[in-house]
Amino acid sequence: MTDRQLIFNPNIAEQKPSNKDTCPFCIQDNLGKILDQRQDMIWVENKYPTLEATYQTLIIESDNHLGDISNYSLEKNHQLFSFAFEKWQSLQSSGRFRSVIMYRNFGPLSGGSLRHPHLQIVGLDNIDGQEKIRIQDFQGLLVTQETNEQPEITVSTKPMIDFTEFNIKVSSLSQLDQLADGVQFISDYILTIFLGGRCKSYNLFFYQFEDSVYCHVAPRFVVSPYQIGYGIHQVNQLKQLEKICQQLQELWKKRYSSGLKW
Repeated sequence: MTDRQLIFNPNIAEQKPSNKDTCPFCIQDNLGKILDQRQDMIWVENKYPTLEATYQTLIIESDNHLGDISNYSLEKNHQLFSFAFEKWQSLQSSGRFRSVIMYRNFGPLSGGSLRHPHLQIVGLDNIDGQEKIRIQDFQGLLVTQETNEQPEITVSTKPMIDFTEFNIKVSSLSQLDQLADGVQFISDYILTIFLGGRCKSYNLFFYQFEDSVYCHVAPRFVVSPYQIGYGIHQVNQLKQLEKICQQLQELWKKRYSSGLKW
């Protein structure tokens, strides 16, 4: 597994601000190297690159400290996805890295250190980020069928961590608005309805296979000892997954029929 390891620098990590400090993404007087900016979205080099053999950047999504994909307006969310994918593509096409990954943390159990909404875009010098990922990993119970107006959404039957996870897929980069709508729908569901609103953390992971784009959404909890110690995944009974799938289908119809969106 040594070829899949990233070396962590604790000396840099000790300098990082936390949610107990003044938010550096709100003050913005010492962000470091700004790579690009559009409206209130800022693509910037990470001032605290804790991982060796990487190029760590992030997108400050909004000037709203309490903003989130789950509560942005549709227009704002579409703008964010357009900007983020543009920057992800630019690093991929630069030829500087073996691979470039894009992901997002939200909440105290997601692996993030700051509340202010931001996406991570990271160039990996020596690792293929998608090497262990297969299209089969995104299989699941169908919530929505992909059309010109909506993405494919599934409840995963092959969770990457444990229990209940979700996939959103579009067949072309020209359908980023539909991808954004699907990710917003699932993010909002996780934080407000899923498990009675008790889940407060999630991750977004983005992947590309040829022309298709996938987002895997993982609600986050304390990781199971079965997963840590033995690599054994715990999955929900199919009956429970079908119940969640049906609930999502009803919510989708309610929100998207008659053009009603958020």
